[in-house]
Amino acid sequence: MRVLVLGGTTFIGRRIVEQLHERGDQVLVVHRGQHEPDPWVPVGHLHTHRHQLSRHAEKIRDFAPTAVVDAYALTGTDVTAVLGVVPEVPTVVLSSQDVYQAYTGLRTGRCTAAVPLEEHAPLRVDRYPYRGTGGPPGIPEDYEKLDVEQAWSGRGAVVLRLPMVYGPHDAQQREEVVLRRIRAGRTRMPIGAGNLLWSRAHVEDIATAVLTALHTPAAAGLTLNLGEPTTVPICQWFQQIIEATGANLELVQVPEPVLPAELALTGAPAQHMLASTHRAQEVLGWSPGNPQTRVTQSVRWHLAHAPATEWTQDDARTDNAALNAA
Repeated sequence: MRVLVLGGTTFIGRRIVEQLHERGDQVLVVHRGQHEPDPWVPVGHLHTHRHQLSRHAEKIRDFAPTAVVDAYALTGTDVTAVLGVVPEVPTVVLSSQDVYQAYTGLRTGRCTAAVPLEEHAPLRVDRYPYRGTGGPPGIPEDYEKLDVEQAWSGRGAVVLRLPMVYGPHDAQQREEVVLRRIRAGRTRMPIGAGNLLWSRAHVEDIATAVLTALHTPAAAGLTLNLGEPTTVPICQWFQQIIEATGANLELVQVPEPVLPAELALTGAPAQHMLASTHRAQEVLGWSPGNPQTRVTQSVRWHLAHAPATEWTQDDARTDNAALNAA
């Protein structure tokens, strides 16, 4: 195939591009960065912001894509800016399970939806969840995957709603709350009830699902949840991370009000984010890897590529204060 990938140099998009190259596809990656990962696979690059893609319409026509992957649309305008340029070919779009009303419940401390979340579960009625709140780094105030899905809907795109994704090159460093304490030589870590069920998936399995969807005509126009078929509570996930390192770190339950801010999700939430993935398994014939094996693979990569941030005395004081309240 000749695949046009919109946003494919970081994390999920990066692994999608690598898998496409590994199987022999020709790939053109559209991204605004002026540099690519080094070393990386030899694929084509078009350096431009997607909102200026119309200026490069001739280059897109010359490449003549037979498939499109939109790996990094965050707003509705991110999509409308490219619709007039990219051809109507098999398309896969990455969305998020934060489109469900359950996500509002998780953020507001209310139970708003039954789980597991199937694709027809209630969607959020409140829009733009990060408007006025600052939001995660790099996320615009008009972030809204519901707008992204709606903008692509007329093209018969396959919409893949992603869970919490982990693995190599994860900019959010989801395992780091545990790993940085291990690197600091800590032997005890505060944690809340730790019963949150939030579907997860390794980046390798997400990329495999994308490639499979491109070759599955029956998936055209469908919305599919992705995720591991079984999900352990967050406290057990943390324990898996610890076991993968071989470290001696004890998880100590402390009162929720004294939890360090970065461990707020280890409390006792009113709402879970557990998604059903039966539809994706049936339509795509997709089956992710063993969760325990995937956690071990991810942890080993992150141990070998530790971030520059260091454990500080303030971190220690915050943890110690929480542990003393146990």
